[in-house]
Amino acid sequence: MKKEQRIADFFFELGTMRKLPRMHRQVLLTDDMSDNIASHSYRVAMIGWFLAKEEGVDPYKVVMMCLSHDLGEIRSNDHNWVHRRYVRVFEEQIAEEQLGTLPYTDLKDLYDEYENRETWEAVVAKDADLLDQILLLREYEWQGNREAAVWLHGKTGEDDTGHKHAEMLKTESAHKIAEVIYEKSPTEWWKNLWTSKRK
Repeated sequence: MKKEQRIADFFFELGTMRKLPRMHRQVLLTDDMSDNIASHSYRVAMIGWFLAKEEGVDPYKVVMMCLSHDLGEIRSNDHNWVHRRYVRVFEEQIAEEQLGTLPYTDLKDLYDEYENRETWEAVVAKDADLLDQILLLREYEWQGNREAAVWLHGKTGEDDTGHKHAEMLKTESAHKIAEVIYEKSPTEWWKNLWTSKRK
């Protein structure tokens, strides 16, 4: 197969990420069709860029890890924590056949580095993935999703205000941003932008 043919096939495969819903929809009791593997990966990449700047690591590597961290789910699909109890995914085989067959080894190398979590870039990229989940849970909580609130806070009762998801973060910058996310309204960003006047 010509190099250009393999690249084109990969681009078509990437396009299918937009059609793959994330499976936490089942256990979070939500029908948010805007949340798919592609939209998740995009925000994770942007978060990763900021965290890389804050942590003083290579932003290129972090962003590329963030963009590629769920590529295997194109072939295996996303699995929530219930599915994982019963489903075996051949992640190494997928990575080898999907990324190892590309004309450049960079993506496979970055995927392996991310999976091994032995570099600070890989740790930062994982924190970006977790921060996106915290943002999503906060958005759902704001809409009144009680299950999302349980996931976000680890609540056992209404008076519990723990930050359960933030406990998984490894970097100082991610912890600081998470604390703000827990307290901030998801709609506050546009409060000073709206106007009733047209230009």
